[in-house]
Amino acid sequence: MALWKDAEKETPMSAAKGPVTTTFKDEKPPAPAPAAYEPPRPAARPPEVKESVIAAGLAIEGKIEGGGHVRIAGRFNGDVHVEGNLTIEPGAKLMGEVRAKTVIVGGELEGNIDAAQSVELTSTGVLTGDLKAGSLTVSAGSRMRGKVEFGWDNTKPATSSAPKKSDGLSS
Repeated sequence: MALWKDAEKETPMSAAKGPVTTTFKDEKPPAPAPAAYEPPRPAARPPEVKESVIAAGLAIEGKIEGGGHVRIAGRFNGDVHVEGNLTIEPGAKLMGEVRAKTVIVGGELEGNIDAAQSVELTSTGVLTGDLKAGSLTVSAGSRMRGKVEFGWDNTKPATSSAPKKSDGLSS
């Protein structure tokens, strides 16, 4: 056997088609190519709650229902049922039933406030009607005529802590 003839023989490496890559056991595979630049997205903001305003000088009759906030600076005759806040500005007048998350009375309200989380009667506020709320803040100078219930959690069943009366009969 001649040495020059061994060079002509095909070896397994030369028989392979295409480039040959070798990976050693301590070597890490190459990192993938970086993706195209994408600018950062703005953080998701909660949806902005809008406020509806009945301006001073306006007189409206009807019913207000919805999920936003309501500010009354004029006169409104009708019920207001909103999931947001209700503000009655000084000099404004509302005649109707109210159901809202927070109620601030700076003007005059003739009607009941039912199941609000919090109610604030400012120094110029006047409430003629019943009030049922989680909390009540009353400023000096405010006026109210009606029945008031606050601080009660309506989600729990009512329990009586009074001792039971005995009728004197025993069985």
